[in-house]
Amino acid sequence: MSEELQGYTGKQYLSWQDITHLVHKLLGKINPREYDCILAVTRGGMIPACLLSEATDLRDILTAAVMFYTAEGQTLEEPHFLQFPGDTLLLGKRVLIVDDVWDSGKTAVAVRARVKLAGGKPTLAVLHFKPKKNRFPGDGPDLYASETDAWIVYPWDPAQGWASLGQAPSQA
Repeated sequence: MSEELQGYTGKQYLSWQDITHLVHKLLGKINPREYDCILAVTRGGMIPACLLSEATDLRDILTAAVMFYTAEGQTLEEPHFLQFPGDTLLLGKRVLIVDDVWDSGKTAVAVRARVKLAGGKPTLAVLHFKPKKNRFPGDGPDLYASETDAWIVYPWDPAQGWASLGQAPSQA
């Protein structure tokens, strides 16, 4: 087992139908009138954020790109924000932060803290919550569709059988 998979119960490959089911579960927990905008955490949160936007008619979508590692694979103690909305876009706003997974929680906690620092009121929603991998005891996502210990492989992940745009998926 590779180092990145240690501590997981195995890989779980999801289909697009699985994603729509998970988003539907989140929709049951969301009142769109309680939010002014969606903040999609790149890259994993972009597709769930778009699906939630379409279903709720929340059209103000912002993005946050956060990195906790260098190109050489070294882990950073503090987040490096590659992209984040300006404070004026978040000040006083009720922000629905959307990501695919809360694993260690480092990215989610950093994004939520930055929204609060800008004067926004964040609610964090993810498709999957991994409480056993969570590095923030007593903290977690405000909303989640499913709890798991598995290594999740989303349909947009190249591990699902496509290596680059323009190539047909491999037949396994």
